[in-house]
Amino acid sequence: MRVVICGAGQVGFGIAERLAGEQNDVSIIDSDARRIQTVTEQLDVRGVVGWGSHPDILARAGIEQADMLIAVTLHDEVNMVACQVGHALFNVPTKVARIRAQTYLQPEWRDLLSRDHLPIDVVISPEIEVGEMVLRRLSLPGAIDTVTFADGAIVVVGVVCGEDCPIVNTPLNQLTQLFPDVQATIVALGRRGRTLVPRSTDQIETGDVAYFVAKADQVQRALALFGHDEVPGQRIVVAGGGNIGFYVASELERRNPAARIKVIEHNKDRAQTIAELLSRTVVLNGDALERTILDEAGVGEADTMIALTNDDRINILSCLLSKQIGAKRILALLNEQGYAAFARGLGIDAHVNPRQITVSKVLQHVRRGRIRGVHALLDGTGEMIEAEALETSPLVGKSLKDLDLLDGLRIGAIVRNGQVMQPRGDFVVRAHDRVVLFALADRIKRVEQLFRVALEFF
Repeated sequence: MRVVICGAGQVGFGIAERLAGEQNDVSIIDSDARRIQTVTEQLDVRGVVGWGSHPDILARAGIEQADMLIAVTLHDEVNMVACQVGHALFNVPTKVARIRAQTYLQPEWRDLLSRDHLPIDVVISPEIEVGEMVLRRLSLPGAIDTVTFADGAIVVVGVVCGEDCPIVNTPLNQLTQLFPDVQATIVALGRRGRTLVPRSTDQIETGDVAYFVAKADQVQRALALFGHDEVPGQRIVVAGGGNIGFYVASELERRNPAARIKVIEHNKDRAQTIAELLSRTVVLNGDALERTILDEAGVGEADTMIALTNDDRINILSCLLSKQIGAKRILALLNEQGYAAFARGLGIDAHVNPRQITVSKVLQHVRRGRIRGVHALLDGTGEMIEAEALETSPLVGKSLKDLDLLDGLRIGAIVRNGQVMQPRGDFVVRAHDRVVLFALADRIKRVEQLFRVALEFF
């Protein structure tokens, strides 16, 4: 696949890294020459210095032969114009744009992004995607990562297996016998820096990060198997009243009438603005690193403290200070991958990485075949994928135990006619089943092949 990426920031670099690593032909554009130099030195990509909205710059990047244009610069308007130019002048088949300003996405203005006006095929709103991830973490406080598939019927959850985890040192093939009422499939393990696809005879070890797949109504019971039966909190403090913080607070007001929410915002004008827009939330103007402000916000009695400012260091420090004061649980927004790697060691219960969430959203549309959903796990070493099995798929018509195609993959659940089913050795996949599986990064191409339409189908 030939892909042109506009924007060489964290998200653009992350997308280029993934696509180039999968032997795609990638060009990346940025107005900052130093960023382009960094990208081309580290990745096998073509770099072009300039504005991605300019036709001549797009042409130099090879847009005429591109299958996809991905515009993720820091400027919404540049991203939108790049897609317009890619469509009008170069007839690019698929155009993806990151749009952060919520006014463009309001229902009364959505027609602006239609094919007749600004022909953008996929709109990515990081604020909404990250906000939804934060809200899922709040609803499942024992999880360090959550994502939904099959229109919300299936949930994938990541948990840390501590010393009090009841199923440590238990072979996975015995879990069904020991806990027949809980339908959950463990699909991936993070162990001492490695990512493993567990076999049925493998055991969970203390310190593992385990990812399991379960029906939405089974998640709480499955979490209890891992020693995580925490109850969602009602007293919530949010540090940072930007787009993400405001979205989280406003959605909590709408979805959880019992929640008591306080927001700390450093900018006085912004604090006043969101205070007027929120109805039940207390907004405090101040620094989230000041003890007096944290005390005024009641952090010591908070069930959860969420740090969502634009500064990773403030998020980390305010979380740790809140934990010291008495907050039961802390969650931080972390943009830098390096910070995320040691956040858990510092005592941060969970973190959200906007780059990973945005990259996952883009990959959903990059993946070939009938791919319905993608979410990168364990620092991008693997992906959860939801795909539709077609008549020509090698999966169809054979029992799972008879397939030799699944090395490096593990199926977590199958949805058939709206019913969620657990995979067993004798399970036979049918055409149009929706399969939710985990795949190591070097097996992604194999997954695409499994769910593509063969030429003889036509």
